[in-house]
Amino acid sequence: MALDRTPGRPAKRSTGKRGSSAAQQRGPVQLRRDRKTGPSTADQRLLDRRGPVDWVHTDPWRALRIQSEFVEGFDALAEVPRAVAVFGSARTPSEHLDYELGRKLGAGLAEAGYAVITGGGPGVMESANRGACEAGGYSIGLGIELPFEQSLNEWVDLGINFRYFFARKTMFVKYSQAFVCLPGGFGTLDELFEALTLVQTRKITRFPIVLMGTAFWGGLVDWIRSTLVAEGKIAAADVKLIHVTDSVEEAVRIVVESQLGEVVVEPREEVDEW
Repeated sequence: MALDRTPGRPAKRSTGKRGSSAAQQRGPVQLRRDRKTGPSTADQRLLDRRGPVDWVHTDPWRALRIQSEFVEGFDALAEVPRAVAVFGSARTPSEHLDYELGRKLGAGLAEAGYAVITGGGPGVMESANRGACEAGGYSIGLGIELPFEQSLNEWVDLGINFRYFFARKTMFVKYSQAFVCLPGGFGTLDELFEALTLVQTRKITRFPIVLMGTAFWGGLVDWIRSTLVAEGKIAAADVKLIHVTDSVEEAVRIVVESQLGEVVVEPREEVDEW
């Protein structure tokens, strides 16, 4: 690059065809030429209320929101006693048998000394929260921001609303000692298979996964055996990660025994390639 040697002035680099090479500082970042942004600073954008507000929708701001959700979740749940997450359909009416099953499960877990964590919504989630609350237990709801209106049910003692599914999922796994799934839809299946993946890959241990409702879940378990195992997509031992029952007493027993070390995920001899 050519040097400008005007008499009486220190030598400086020519600006060339791309405009001034003066640097612009943006926090720890230095920008030159075409990479420079507008004249405003971070302080100006923060303090000048008349400025544009679209910056709150940018990824750096979202990263702070995400961090705040983890901080809020960890802070609110840090002193929660041992707990079990219960999943199931939000569409289950209160007169349905699944609602009554969830209510009895919530009560059974509370009587065994466990807090009950649900997604905080209606249907099966409400029934488990209700059962825990009526039995004098700790009832927790982790809500999620959705396009349609859905507030935390009235039986939630401690409620947290999340914007992001992955932050909410972390709280379910971190603060639960087991997952119990009643009949549900895509959301329930999502939580079920994520938990199975975490246990299968030994990211979490001593973590039983119980499916309540043999008639509802039987076809899925049969497909796992006849297709996934038969075609070598999973190991035969992986099916043992799932417990299927119609009994609240058995579901609670499985959870309790897992904490006593009587239900343990055995180490696998083979490793899946991911």
